[in-house]
Amino acid sequence: MSLTDRAPAHVRAIAPYQPGKPISELARELGLDEASIVKLASNENPLGVSEPALAAMTRALADVTRYPDGSAFELKAAISRRFGVQPAQVVLGNGSNDVLEIAARAFLTAADSAVYSRHAFAVYPLVVQAIGARGIEVPARDFGHDLPAMLAAIGPDTRVVFIANPNNPTGTFIEGAALERFIAAVPEDVLVVLDEAYTDYLPEALRYDSVGWLGRFPNLLVSRTLAKAYGLAGLRVGFGLAAPSVVDLLDRVRQPFNVNSIAQAGAIAVLDDLEFLRRSCEVNRAGMAQVTAGLAALGLEWIPSFANFVTVRVGPAAEVFQRLLRAGVIVRPVAGYGLPEYLRVSIGTEAENRRFLEALGTVIGAVPGVPRRQPGSAR
Repeated sequence: MSLTDRAPAHVRAIAPYQPGKPISELARELGLDEASIVKLASNENPLGVSEPALAAMTRALADVTRYPDGSAFELKAAISRRFGVQPAQVVLGNGSNDVLEIAARAFLTAADSAVYSRHAFAVYPLVVQAIGARGIEVPARDFGHDLPAMLAAIGPDTRVVFIANPNNPTGTFIEGAALERFIAAVPEDVLVVLDEAYTDYLPEALRYDSVGWLGRFPNLLVSRTLAKAYGLAGLRVGFGLAAPSVVDLLDRVRQPFNVNSIAQAGAIAVLDDLEFLRRSCEVNRAGMAQVTAGLAALGLEWIPSFANFVTVRVGPAAEVFQRLLRAGVIVRPVAGYGLPEYLRVSIGTEAENRRFLEALGTVIGAVPGVPRRQPGSAR
């Protein structure tokens, strides 16, 4: 028996997470000019980086010979001020993915189970499987979470429930009142991980106070990221908000320097740059309207989205994806999420969105079998 055969079977069975294709990789593969490529695959902020954050990171470069503050005192203080919590309620992650993994490591064993929805973020089953716990995938309702079915799926061995709101990769949304009722009905010894990576894109009318629920639900962990609306995807800064007793357990399995000093400096600055956040959301709203109007004009179906991406039905998605790549446009296949006829496209700048729509129109005109509606119709 080989060394790798000795690894646990549940680890050998993991299908690695597939990130969006980098611009440099596509340029190498197809001999394209990097400057001509549009990447709309990873839900990144098209505005670039906040100027105060960039200045703070530049200043922090002078101290890279020193280890970062392992407790991230200043960053936790900034998060506490911004969201009205105590520092003892904050756990930091190398991106919100790290927060999700830390939660799984702290609360799951091979004898336990975790509940999540079909068409939800791929990291949920990955972190559960990596521990050897049993994943319970609940069928989706209208591409989103079926909360009554998820509640019914919780068993005596369930220790964690994962919910993304808005959801990735479908962009669906659960109203706050329904979500609050669900959390109230979950047994108190089951951790509810509420993944709100895209919550900043919600219009004001749909906002709900998940942070305010922490005082009522000691089994709630709210996960956030600075990778999307805050534009710091390359720095990998995420954080979780929870009861101090939960954070204490998470910190026991967290790597001590999981957020580096440059990332901490940039995160502190961008949390105070509310104008950058406002502009990010404004650009996203305008871009979403532009993209969905373009999809309607092409007669395509899409899943209504409350995030910074839209998932569109194109039928032979693998072929459409490859043709878009050859046109220098990178989007995201989502067959691995149980959506083999769909592609997910991030909202970009006005010019990037236009380039995508033009390329998509050309591609679907050349590919047979693309399902079409009458121009101007919605899903």
